Amino acid sequence: MRVVIQRAGHASVTINGTCKASIGKGLMILVGIEESDGKEDIDWLCKKIVNLRVFDDENGVMNKSILDTGGDILVISQFTLHASTRKGNRPSYIRAARPEISVPLYEQFCRELSLALGKEIGTGEFGADMKVELMNDGPVTICMDTKNKE
Repeated sequence: MRVVIQRAGHASVTINGTCKASIGKGLMILVGIEESDGKEDIDWLCKKIVNLRVFDDENGVMNKSILDTGGDILVISQFTLHASTRKGNRPSYIRAARPEISVPLYEQFCRELSLALGKEIGTGEFGADMKVELMNDGPVTICMDTKNKE
């Protein structure tokens, strides 16, 4: 699994002109799933995400997690995170999992992340044409890949 985590002042996702979900201060997460992903990837990411210290403490130092701040999370599925641009100019998405694999994993990731956070999270709609709006706070943007844990 590959994620792009952005610290948000606010974020929302709109589908067919209707706001599906919106959050205030928190994290907006784009998630891409590949064929070999599974429960271990979900568990590792959820633990990392809720404990990631990217929010300022009283001294302006990024020393607090989303659990410490009580912030919100918005998760958007995005298969293009697995784009390969090695050859040519048209990205290949061959590494992205097919919907029959990725949809259940995306839904499980959202459930597990909600449990780890201790409250409901906002989500997009898998496969939909989504309009995502974000006010990146900082800006703070962190990329993680469960196949390359750095």
